[in-house]
Amino acid sequence: MLTSYIRAAMARAQIRYLAEDQTYFGEIPGLEGVWADGPTPAACRETLREVLEEWIVVSLAQHLPIPPLDGIELKVEQVA
Repeated sequence: MLTSYIRAAMARAQIRYLAEDQTYFGEIPGLEGVWADGPTPAACRETLREVLEEWIVVSLAQHLPIPPLDGIELKVEQVA
């Protein structure tokens, strides 16, 4: 499920070149705070994936909502 969520999120990734900084900027629309930059599109995408993974871990640990993507929901179920 986690891998599927990451794939779905990365499929939404938007990478663009910032001429003024001569770098690439990437973000995933709908996932606030998930963004990265890098010297190449590939480096930016790799960093963006790492940021996404960390964002998921922190969100789960702090019981913060994670928007569903492609019908995939990530949440911590409370155990009695």
